[in-house]
Amino acid sequence: MHTSATPLPSPGTPTQPPLLNYILSFLLVGLAWGFTTPFLRRAAKTHNPPPHPLLERESVQRSVVKRRALGAWFAVTDLIKNWRYALPLGINLSGSLWFFLLVGGSELSLTVPIVNTTAFLFTVIGEWWVEGKIISRDTMLGMLLCLGGIALCVQSKNV
Repeated sequence: MHTSATPLPSPGTPTQPPLLNYILSFLLVGLAWGFTTPFLRRAAKTHNPPPHPLLERESVQRSVVKRRALGAWFAVTDLIKNWRYALPLGINLSGSLWFFLLVGGSELSLTVPIVNTTAFLFTVIGEWWVEGKIISRDTMLGMLLCLGGIALCVQSKNV
């Protein structure tokens, strides 16, 4: 016999995951989106694609469509072949998959601002980590204000 004051859910009633699961999910999506951005920028800035003789052919040069389509194709494939770009891109895109799963089971008006704020916070931390950028007093204040805003949003949903 169950003697706890908390009633057991009836069979067939969906149960909510623990709050810790949501918090970790918000943080993981923010981390995947924000912390990878400085790595993507560094890889894009240092990217030096190889020459593609196909783009120099007369038949390609005469056709705007061929030139642009092949140019876009080589730009994408060259970046994906570069692990310094492809690895953070894969992590970043996995954050979008996690977000898709998260948004289906959580409050939309909380999920979007929380995830975007954590992405911003992790971007600032990532810039410090990757590029050695100093986090200024104003940026730190902005980060704290963002966290305060999120706290207010969460509090407003608990009232």
